[in-house]
Amino acid sequence: MQIIILLMTVGLSCSVSASTPDWSEGFQIPAGGRANPYNLSPDEFAASRERGRRLAIEYPVVVTGLLLPYQPLYRVLEKQSPNIFLETVQKLFRSFTEIKDFNSMLAWIGLHEYPKVEDTGIYAVPYPGGDRRPSYLMGLSLIKRKGATGFTFGCVACHSSNLFGKTVLGLTNRFPRANRLFFKSKQLSTIADPHIFQISTGATNSETQMMTDSLKNIESTVAKLPQQLGLDTSLAQVSLSLNRRANDPWAEKDSYSQAHPRPDRLDTEIADSKPAVWWNLKYKNRWLLDGSVVSGNPVFTNILWNELGRGVDLHDLDQWLSQNSLIIQDLVTAAFSVEAPPITDFFDASRIDLASARRGEVLFNQSCKKCHGEYLKDWSTGMKTVRVNYHAKTPVIDVGTDSHRYLGMTSLEKLNALTISQNNKTFIRAQRGYVPPPLVGIWARWPYFHNNSVPSLCAVLTVGTDRPRVFYPREALDPKVDFDYACNGYPTPHNLTTVQKLYQYDSSREGLSNAGHDVDILTEDGVEKFSSQDKKDLIQFLQTL
Repeated sequence: MQIIILLMTVGLSCSVSASTPDWSEGFQIPAGGRANPYNLSPDEFAASRERGRRLAIEYPVVVTGLLLPYQPLYRVLEKQSPNIFLETVQKLFRSFTEIKDFNSMLAWIGLHEYPKVEDTGIYAVPYPGGDRRPSYLMGLSLIKRKGATGFTFGCVACHSSNLFGKTVLGLTNRFPRANRLFFKSKQLSTIADPHIFQISTGATNSETQMMTDSLKNIESTVAKLPQQLGLDTSLAQVSLSLNRRANDPWAEKDSYSQAHPRPDRLDTEIADSKPAVWWNLKYKNRWLLDGSVVSGNPVFTNILWNELGRGVDLHDLDQWLSQNSLIIQDLVTAAFSVEAPPITDFFDASRIDLASARRGEVLFNQSCKKCHGEYLKDWSTGMKTVRVNYHAKTPVIDVGTDSHRYLGMTSLEKLNALTISQNNKTFIRAQRGYVPPPLVGIWARWPYFHNNSVPSLCAVLTVGTDRPRVFYPREALDPKVDFDYACNGYPTPHNLTTVQKLYQYDSSREGLSNAGHDVDILTEDGVEKFSSQDKKDLIQFLQTL
């Protein structure tokens, strides 16, 4: 059971050259965004982007705080050794009964298949080790340390997803279980014993030491369950874990310890949100869905958060970051250059009524442009967007949506006091509201709002009090069954499977409210502005972005 226990301790988050990008608060984003933030030459850009995509798949932070011995776990899950440990965990956690082998374990966590060999363009990724498509799921990362091979998970675990048979890099993973995995591990880690682990799994001394180190690091972390499958609690995990760091010269100069951590609002309050898509990064100069990271390299910030949640030694991490600027450059280049999947890759272009879309463009520019940016079209040559003009400085606006996420960000302001944050000029300032996101690829990003509380674009364009209170998320497997094209989102449920019922989303729960975003939807008299036809036209336009 010990190796399975430590499997659950690996938290996911879900990341010089020609010129160093300006990550300061005052920097203004040029029209069209910055897909090439380091201003690399075309050849350098292509090479950096390819390396970065590989690094997003194979986690590069070799000093990571939690690294599990790979071979012992593989032997247990593949039934190459007695699986009494797996059976014990299955009894404790019903959700683990679907784990039959190593790949099914990765699938439970939320990993997806590698793109097929025939997939090209934005749907292709570099395969580890060459041209052969791996049999294991994308995101598993193997790292060698002190004579043993350990495993963890790469960025794509949270920032890639299946979309009707294609794996899309940079798309939000709709159903990651990273936080659930970590939470259960904390419940069991107190009974984990490296000596028993070694005897029962045949682990080498190096593998046993790797287990011992991970057990030590998990002591300085805190796990918290998300309110809903598909949401992420990394904000709470980072803040609460930082409160437990005792006698750490790289942490704040406060009096606290693992035994008596400082109180925090996130001990009890909810601050869940979903992972963001990558293709919006190029248009922004502040980070996270609430825009609270007002300066600093976003990939560095992501790595710092990820590793604080894994109990990393902050001095080791700072050294690694300072010695691996090229890795950071490549990850930034890959993430900023990601492109959104066009709807016409999945549905025939004839389903877009161009006359309707052009009417929708007029409505959008009248009611939505001031917050979400401008999307210039040349309708004479097709429906492709020829230019995106988002804000030069990323705005934050409070439109009455659920406030739990941005209020919880005040707990993360203490990260500003960390030496590692100051060394890398990362600064956090809690905001009131959320960033009105660029709408590129909005069709592929259902459900909507930061907390996934709105199932479709039809519901987004409906006053909050009339939106569905309960709906049933599902994977995007079959476009005829799992997607309502007209409303662009989850369909009205019929003949729900047991799995879908387990995914039920109830917006009346704390932190899951679907209220707000009524600005420019209602007239001054409180009546909905958009007719049924207006909504169809707007959705047709949005589907072309």
